[in-house]
Amino acid sequence: MQKPVHRLLLILSLLALSGCQYFKFPGVYKINIQQGNIVTQEMVDQLKPGMTQRQVRYIMGNPLVQDTFNPNRWDYIYTLIPAKGEPTKERITIFFVDDKLSHFSGDFVPDATRAESSN
Repeated sequence: MQKPVHRLLLILSLLALSGCQYFKFPGVYKINIQQGNIVTQEMVDQLKPGMTQRQVRYIMGNPLVQDTFNPNRWDYIYTLIPAKGEPTKERITIFFVDDKLSHFSGDFVPDATRAESSN
C-alpha cells in the first residue's frame, strides 16, 4: 500500500513543478535574453557602397547567418526577450557583388543628415 501512495505523491509533485512556468509567482527573478548580433545605427551609418567584405566584417562583426548557397548575402539578426515587456527583433541583410558592398535592407536605414554633414 505504501508504494502506490509514494508514486502518487511523486507524480503530483512533478505535475505541480511543471506548472510553475505557467503561473506568475511573485519574487521570481527573470532575466533578459539577448541573441544574435547587436547592430546599432552608428554601425549602419558607417556602411558605404563599394566596401570590401573584410571592411564590412570589421564594422558589423561576423554575420549570424551566412548562406552557403549564396555567399554574397549576410544576415544579421538580433532578438531581445526582456524579463518584462514585449520581445523585439531587428534584422539587416547585406548584399555583395564581386566581393563589394552593393546594398543592404532591413530594419535600419542610413542616417541622411549625418551623410550630408560629413561631406
